[in-house]
Amino acid sequence: MEVEKFNYDNKIVKYFAYATIIWGITGMLVGLIVALQLAFPQFFNDYLGFKVLSFGRIRPLHTNAVIFAFVGNGIFTGVYYSLQRLLKTRMWSDKLSYINFWGWQLIILSAVLTLPLGITSSKEYAELEWPIDIAITVLWVVFGWNMFATILVRRVKHLYVAIWFYIGTFVAVAILHIFNSFELPVSFLKSYSWYAGVQDALVQWWYGHNAVAFFLTTPYLGLMYYFVPKAAERPVYSYRLSIIHFWALIFIYIWAGPHHLLYSSLPDWAQSLGVVFSVMLIAPSWGGMLNGLLTLRGAWDKVRDNVTLKFMVVALTCYGMVTFEGPLLSLKNVNMLSHFTDWTIAHVHVGGLGWNGMLTFGMLYWLFPKMFRTELYSKKMANQHFWIATLGVILYAIPMYVAGFVQGLMWQDFTPEGTLVNGDFLKTVEALRPYYVLRSIGGLLFIVGTVMMFYNLIKTARQGSFQAEEPAEATVTKNLKVSSKGEYWHRRIERKPVQFMILSIIVVAIGGIIEIVPTMVVKSNVKTISSVKPYTPLELEGRDIYIREGCYNCHSQMIRPLRFETVRYGEYSKAGEFVYDHPFQWGSKRTGPDLAREGGLRSNLWHYEHMIRPKDVSEGSIMPAYPWMRTDDLDISLTAKKIEAMQKLNVPYKDGYANQAVADLKKQARTIAEDIVNNFEPEVLKNVNKEDLIKDIEKKEIVAVIAYLQRLGTDIKASDVPK
Repeated sequence: MEVEKFNYDNKIVKYFAYATIIWGITGMLVGLIVALQLAFPQFFNDYLGFKVLSFGRIRPLHTNAVIFAFVGNGIFTGVYYSLQRLLKTRMWSDKLSYINFWGWQLIILSAVLTLPLGITSSKEYAELEWPIDIAITVLWVVFGWNMFATILVRRVKHLYVAIWFYIGTFVAVAILHIFNSFELPVSFLKSYSWYAGVQDALVQWWYGHNAVAFFLTTPYLGLMYYFVPKAAERPVYSYRLSIIHFWALIFIYIWAGPHHLLYSSLPDWAQSLGVVFSVMLIAPSWGGMLNGLLTLRGAWDKVRDNVTLKFMVVALTCYGMVTFEGPLLSLKNVNMLSHFTDWTIAHVHVGGLGWNGMLTFGMLYWLFPKMFRTELYSKKMANQHFWIATLGVILYAIPMYVAGFVQGLMWQDFTPEGTLVNGDFLKTVEALRPYYVLRSIGGLLFIVGTVMMFYNLIKTARQGSFQAEEPAEATVTKNLKVSSKGEYWHRRIERKPVQFMILSIIVVAIGGIIEIVPTMVVKSNVKTISSVKPYTPLELEGRDIYIREGCYNCHSQMIRPLRFETVRYGEYSKAGEFVYDHPFQWGSKRTGPDLAREGGLRSNLWHYEHMIRPKDVSEGSIMPAYPWMRTDDLDISLTAKKIEAMQKLNVPYKDGYANQAVADLKKQARTIAEDIVNNFEPEVLKNVNKEDLIKDIEKKEIVAVIAYLQRLGTDIKASDVPK
């Protein structure tokens, strides 16, 4: 045994902490704009100059900013602080630490620059295009390399429970991101998902659900296991419970993704697996919550006086709520009501605001006085922030829960004669307006509290003295691999981090392999339909514009085999309908009606006017207007390359069709433009050359979108469906 002296790097922690707060406020402000656009539909909507702030474009910016910018930087803040102290060593490489920091901020900045421009893959929580996906992979490897190298040069024998969760996070996020991001590039900022239809939906929600699991949950559980005992000055309640919590959680979580696709065209066996493992999740999840709360046993007096612990207790309570609600929402009879409604929005935000947000705030209030060697500038302001933030979460969540119940029940309501009470979808939209206003107030309160915290922490930093290089010393164990006689079995695993990582990979990968591989390779899981044909070039271009404008954020394309849906929308959706959809467009929210059978229901002229002025065409609509589709020419420079890319993805266009694609596109555009102009009211055509007007309209983006919408659902006939 010998004592070694060294320094912790607090500078990297400070950088990530400031980035957490700044990006947090930014992401929340974008979220507030999104909420206000639903409550007040013309707020930064409907105008040519505001197209980069249109709802469909900035809604994914909000989710990416909160998840990857706010929570992501929060993860790195806590990991870089706690890892050094748990391992009694400085981070292995300062250079890698700062590459991690600046690289991550550049990735976030790239999202800010691309998503409002409509550069998106449309896959939820994975919207960023392929060059950015590659950059994320590189930066994640940098982070993991630095973390594992630090673990290997540690000065302590065993790995504390928080580090298990950091390792599980690194492993799982790497697997999920890589496999979900298989894309075929068409150009520098355009690609198509390698998967199609049912397979794409399964891979996406295997990723999407587990992005919540392994980016928003497991790393924060690691932070909980470090910062709650530190703030309470008590040991974690149960070491053995933490073992069960960790291994059960990372094994079970990965199976649960299909519960986002219940009653969809996903094979029933995959849906059932998702339900079973989702229900099982409540055990390890609540085990972790109880382990955190029971760590505070005998320290509840401290909770009353310590604002850090107040935030952490609310965070753990919210974690318990959402991890009870998640399994509940995976039950088919509950999912029938909740899916596509605002109930899901409430559920997600109790987790995002209550679990991630409140734990982050508690961590920052604990860290700043430590790093700046001073007292918190204002404990009174911190307590005010606590109550404002708590009220904000409540005022956000409760109206959204009520909105979800109202929405779901109105969709299902039948008269005694067997007809839909609310056959007009817009009745359900109008009923939700008051709840959207209340939700906006709750979100505003949460942001106000965050700004108060920023001010409080800035003043704390200014009155203190930052310690960039914090001196430390440790008694070194020369041989970290030597076992002690009679030690607990799990201790042997903790001494071997490489084996621990390999075991984590195996445990995480099992569920994904069993669910995804059969869906990819067993053809009977996705039966083809002979009448379903590839999109025409114009329809393909229109689909890309539909994706660019984020229409999938409000419209689903999946009719579930439920009476209230088939009566409203038509024949339920079949797996074979989506075999050429790269990516799939099933959606996860219905702010507007489902579009799976939209083709042919309305005229080309109706769609033309509806895209330009939806609130006039459909009274009560909150849909954004898209006037730029009427003024912007359709870009056909990549049309041939898009056809070639689709051919590489096994879409059966005939050989050499790329050379003919543009001519076919122009021919179909001409037909649609003629139909629109021929159905204009006579006064519209006064003093206008009809042929010139047709030539003008046929070149515009709006014609391509109309072509796509008119195609939806028109391929399938009852006689064509495989039995």
